[in-house]
Order: sequence, then C-alpha cells, then structure tokens
Amino acid sequence: MTTSGLTDPTQRLRQVLELERNKKFRNQAVIGGLDPFIERHLQENPFAPNHPFLAIMRQLPTQGYCSLHPIQRRRVVEELLAALEKSPLPVTQGRKPVADATPRPQSSHATKRKLRPNRPTGPNSPVVDFAGVNSTNAQRLSRLGVRTASDLLKLYPYRYSDFANVRPIAELVEGEDQTVLATVWAASSTRVGRRKASEAIVGDDTGTLRVIWWGQTHIGRQLAEGKKIALSGRVKVYRGRRQMESPEWELVGTDSVHTGRLVPMYPGTEGLPQRLVRRIAKEAVDKLADQMTDLLPKEVRVRQRLMPLSEAIRQIHFPDSLERAEAARRRIAFEELLLIQIGVLKRKQLAQAGGKAPILQLPKETLDGFVDSLPFKLTGAQRNCISELIKDLSKDLPMNRLLQGDVGSGKTVVATVGLLASVASGLQGAIMAPTEILAEQHYRTLTSLLAGKRNDLWANLMTVPYLKRPLRVALLTGSKSGKKKEAAQEAIARGETDIAIGTQALIQEDVSFPRLGLVVVDEQHRFGVHQRAALREKADSPPHVLVMTATPIPRTLALTLYGDLDISIMDEMPPDRPPVKTHRLRPEQRKRAYDFTRDQIVDGRQAYIICPLVEESEVIAARSAIQEYERLSKDIFPDLRIGILHGRLSSSEKESVMRSFRSGDLDILVSTAVVEVGVDVPNATVMLVEGADRFGLAQLHQFRGRVRRSQLQAYCLLLSESRSPESQERLTIMETVYDGFKLAEEDLRLRGPGEFFGTRQSGLPDLQVAKVTDAHLIAVTRSEATRLLEDDPNLTQGEHLQLRKAVTDIWEHVTSEAS
Repeated sequence: MTTSGLTDPTQRLRQVLELERNKKFRNQAVIGGLDPFIERHLQENPFAPNHPFLAIMRQLPTQGYCSLHPIQRRRVVEELLAALEKSPLPVTQGRKPVADATPRPQSSHATKRKLRPNRPTGPNSPVVDFAGVNSTNAQRLSRLGVRTASDLLKLYPYRYSDFANVRPIAELVEGEDQTVLATVWAASSTRVGRRKASEAIVGDDTGTLRVIWWGQTHIGRQLAEGKKIALSGRVKVYRGRRQMESPEWELVGTDSVHTGRLVPMYPGTEGLPQRLVRRIAKEAVDKLADQMTDLLPKEVRVRQRLMPLSEAIRQIHFPDSLERAEAARRRIAFEELLLIQIGVLKRKQLAQAGGKAPILQLPKETLDGFVDSLPFKLTGAQRNCISELIKDLSKDLPMNRLLQGDVGSGKTVVATVGLLASVASGLQGAIMAPTEILAEQHYRTLTSLLAGKRNDLWANLMTVPYLKRPLRVALLTGSKSGKKKEAAQEAIARGETDIAIGTQALIQEDVSFPRLGLVVVDEQHRFGVHQRAALREKADSPPHVLVMTATPIPRTLALTLYGDLDISIMDEMPPDRPPVKTHRLRPEQRKRAYDFTRDQIVDGRQAYIICPLVEESEVIAARSAIQEYERLSKDIFPDLRIGILHGRLSSSEKESVMRSFRSGDLDILVSTAVVEVGVDVPNATVMLVEGADRFGLAQLHQFRGRVRRSQLQAYCLLLSESRSPESQERLTIMETVYDGFKLAEEDLRLRGPGEFFGTRQSGLPDLQVAKVTDAHLIAVTRSEATRLLEDDPNLTQGEHLQLRKAVTDIWEHVTSEAS
C-alpha cells in the first residue's frame, strides 16, 4: 500500500497526469504544479534507475515542466503516461528508501561549527566560509554573482595594476604606479582640514615619504612604529613634498597580494573593498584551484598548447607576468567558446536527427510564373538565396536556414518562394512575426505579391495536382475579435488556409496545422527558444525552417549564435534605391533639421521623428515621444498633421496610427524604437533621430532603412546632445559607413552581444572572458568542436563526459532564459 491507500502506487500519478491533460496542460492539475508533485511522488515511490519514466524526466530543462510551452507539455505528459502503461510498478512498492530517514539532531555547538567553519573546503563552499566575509559582504558579493568559492574563482580581474616596479624613496617618479619598501616612523588617525584620515611618515635609506589614507582611520591604528611595509600607488607632489594618497599596503614578509606585483582589480559594487575581494580570491586560488574540474581533454590542451585549468586560474588572478595573464585568459576563453560551439553543433545534429522532413518541390513553370508576375526584377542576391532555399527544400533533411539582409533588400520575396513550394507540394506554410504591425505588413505584402498577373500565376499553380483553387492566405493575431479568430483557426485546422501569417497567436493551443511544411520566423532573435520550437512542433513531422532578420549579423557572431544554421546573405539592394544620405547634427542645428523636414513635406513627402523614451524621465536626460509630440504639434509644426506611435498604445491604436501614416493622412510620425520593425511607407524620405547616441549602430541602420523604400532620395538626420568622444565616434561611423555588416561588426565591438540583441534574447551563454569579436579563437574552437563530435558524437568517452555535462547545463540555462 502507498501513502495514498491505493494498491497500485502509480495510479495516483496516472490520475494527476490525465487531469493535467484534461486541463489542457496548464500546469493546474495539482496545487503548486506538476514538478513538486512528481518529485514528492518519486521520493515516496522510487522507480528503478532505468525506468522509462525517469528517462523522460531527465530530459526536461533545469526549470522543469513549468518552463515548457503547452504544446511541449502535451508531448511530455503523453510520453509519461505511455511510460507508466509500459512499465507501471515502482521498484519499492511504495516504501520510503532508508536514505530518507530523519537524521539525528546535532548539538547547537556542532550546528554552529557546521554553518560557519570559516574554512572553505571545496568549490561549493559558501563565501561566508571565508574569514572576514560577514552576511553584509556576502550580500554585496552576491550582487556580482558570487555565492560560492567556485563563483569567486570565476570572478576574473578586469585589469591589473603594475606594482612590481619597486624603487627606493629617492627615485620615486610623480604620476607612475610603483612600489616602495619602507619602515614606519610614525602613524596616527587624524584630521587633515575637515576630513578624517590616517597619516604616516615612512622612510628608507634614501629618504622619507608622507602617506595619507582618506577616511580610513583604522589604518593609523594598525601601523606600528618600526614595522616594515610595502606601499603601492602613485606619487604626488604637494607643496614641494612627495606623498602617496590612499595606496595599497601590506606588511613585508607576508605573501604579497596587494603590493609589489601585478595586482588584480576586480569588478566592484558599492561598499565592497577591493582588498577583501583580493584577499579571499587569493585564499580560494591557493586552496581550491586544484579542485576545479578541467573540462578540456588532454588531447585538445596539447594540440592548442593550453595550460591546465588550475594553472590558468592561478595566473589569471595573480599572474607572474602580463604574458602569463594573457595565456591564462586565452585558456579560459577557449573553454567558454568551445562549450558554445559544441552546443550549436549538437543543436544542428538534433534538428537533423528529429525525423525526415517533407520534400518540397516547386515546378519551374510555377516559379517562373511568380517571378514574371512581380512588378520588379529580382536582384542577384535574391536569385542566389532562392536557389539555396529551393535546394534545401528538395531534401528530406529538415532545413534550418538563416536569411539575413538589410531592410528593403527583399527577404519577403525569397520567403514567399519557399511558401509557394510548400503549397505546391500539398502542404501549408506559416510566418510568425514579433509584432502585429509586422504580421499585418507581411499579410499585405504577400497578398500583393500573389495578386500580380493573376491568370499566369494561377494557371501555373493549377498545374499542381493538389491545388485546384486560388491560393488562400490568412492573418491570425491576438487583437482579432473572437469570431474572426475562431474562423481563422478553424480554416487553418481544416487545411483550407495555405499560408498562415501571425504573431504568437499561431502557437496557441487552439491552433493546429494538419500539413505544415515550412515555418518562417521573422526577426527571430525577438522570440524565445520555446516560442520558436512551439511553432515547429505544430507539425507531425519536422517542417523546414527559415528564420529571417534585418539586423546584419557579424561573421563572428553568426559562427557562435547561429552556428547551427546555414546562412543566406542578402547583401544587395534593389538598384533603383539610392543610399540614404546621413548627417549628424549638433543641438544648435535642430532648427535646420526642422526646416529641412518641412521642405520635404511641402514637396509631398513624409517624415519620422524618433525619440529614445516614451515619457520624460528624471533620471535619463533624453527627449520623450509624448512630450516631443506635444511640442512639435504646438510650437514647430502647428500647421502639419502629426501622429504618435509607442509601445504603450494598444494594438488597435497602433494600427490606426500606422494606417493613417501609410495612407498619407499624417505628415510626420513621432515614434519610439517600436518603428524599427514592421513599418513600410515608401513616401517617407526623412528619418530624424533624437538622442541618436542612445541607440546602437545596428538599430540606427534599421531606422535608416525605413526611409530607403523607393526611388526617392532619402535622408537620415542624427541629433545628439552628447559631446563625449565615444558618442561622436559612433555617429561618425554612421555618417560614413553604409554597409550594414561593417556597421554590425563595429556595433558588436563597441557594445557586446547582450546589448546588440538585448540580453535575454541574445541566445548566448554568459561570456566572462571570451569575446565574440575574436574571430581567430572562434574559428579554432569550432574546428576543435567539430573534431571532437566526429570522434565521439555523444561525448561519452572518458574525458568527454564532464565536457558533455557542462554543455548540457549551459544550454539548458540559455534555453530557459531565452524563453
């Protein structure tokens, strides 16, 4: 008998899983959710280690069932129920294992000793085990992500102060980092003017030196007369006398940590002394560096001439030289990038091993009919990408291809060819976009592309046995009314819709595709991993997947972030679209910008004015869309028609504003960055960006692309209040570089991948040492990852097991963060 009184200990588990299915996989079958219930059940009724139920549970992400999309939950629940039917009885017939017995209580003295030994014994020891780390400092360390000794060892210095230069007092040079060995002649806590301080006079055989520590009155009490100390810092001359202010110091004869060497400087937080971090880091390195697991197989270390991890940890924290510090940094960076490369290559293997995809074929006469119906000629880049796409779709290996190119380069036409191939092969296609505005634009574009020369196009489509009627395209978004949404869902489910276009509404539980052949995901970095996977899982067999982005992706980032995808590049714009003339302007030139904008509108054109904020902020000095809209409407352009667009408007309000702008009922659209994606108004020729220094280069390039939608000459005006050299450098780059990929490389160099895409959606594990701009190291690690997986595809041999576990842990974390 189990604790529930049932003869079959799995009956209660089966009932809960069936209830979860009845509740449409909302994780509401039991209070608290399915994860804790199953955990308790397995503790009371353990299964045999090789039971299929446990194998399924081990495949869940770290956050468990609750982190999955309902479509993925459905699959998990069905598999768990099938596992119970196949092998129903747990091994212990409901008895609790002996290991669950309550331990004997310890004395309060023993408990205190266990909680606070002040001697870290392993990498998992909490930081409070280090002497001098109280609860307050532990909280401060946790802000830096440091909670254990292992975290402390991975808190790498961001620079070093070179205090290895030891000089006698008489030879100290003003303004340089240097170290002096001297004897304390006098020391005290005192006041200098109105400020508390510690003051000391120290000397050696060549002279004396005055030393002041502002605010640190305790030092004066610690320095005893006659003690020999080392002082490291910069010398100043005050009233003709040399002195050091707030230098690092320590007693001579101790193991040098703060002076007389390359001294590490760690990332800091308010109230956390560098000396404390440095001291406990030294203790952690000395005691625990040899206990850290070295993930790199010996063969890789030898081949790449890399030091062991324990040595790398010692040298990156307390290096013997800058050369050794750089070698240690390369060793740790290599490991970080190798884990990423193995992860993306494994992801590619899994995608291709998930089953056969349908073979999609587009008859030549159908393709020719579509191309002939277009009101423009395809560019060479479009033709190349279409050729790559059709070649992939003609195989039963699931396609995973990234199509990247600037705004206006014609990616949608390429995607439409793939969707026609799916329809011509008797299957459905789907496009998922991140916003309703973009989904609606895709709907308009596709219906327009498929409406040209209807007779020729439809005649060619009619040659396909499956299609005996006009092609049907449907739009499904969250803002649709209940009846319209239900009708769209039913048409998709019955297979009457050939191409479905929508937002995340496409992956809701009530949407089903009986014959899904191709999935297109636009601006894919704006979706979480589970959202993208949920659309793929709508198909009975793996569909082909095409992901698109208008953000040019640097080659180094493409090899890491998108290493599991084949890449097609749209590096050519339609020949009749002149480059956008870009100019940076000073604040005092704002009137010139407004006059130019008015001139363009008088000529019948339209303009965007972009602001970095929705509303005014007391913290951020930048113009806001709402206040700027009011000012422009009343004071600058009272005679013009102005609209406003920002993320706080409802979907219907956004669409109403965009419809007015597209139809020419508005002259100027004041907007936040929401206009970056999904706005296509060929008549707009001016893009005026306020606070341009607050946007990334890639984002500014996308803004600029919004006014390169026709044969008209367009202009991008960049206004910035900032005069910092960094801001001016970035705006100069925008003014002189028009190649989106070159801009992306610069943006990545200046800002890093987290800001390039947004931290949560970057799709990269945290990089503490490695840089995604290091093209050489990325190429080397990719080669090593390929070699390792060719020799041992599942990483199950000897040294590879720890590597496999680390890859799994890292990519599960990334998947849950990005979802």
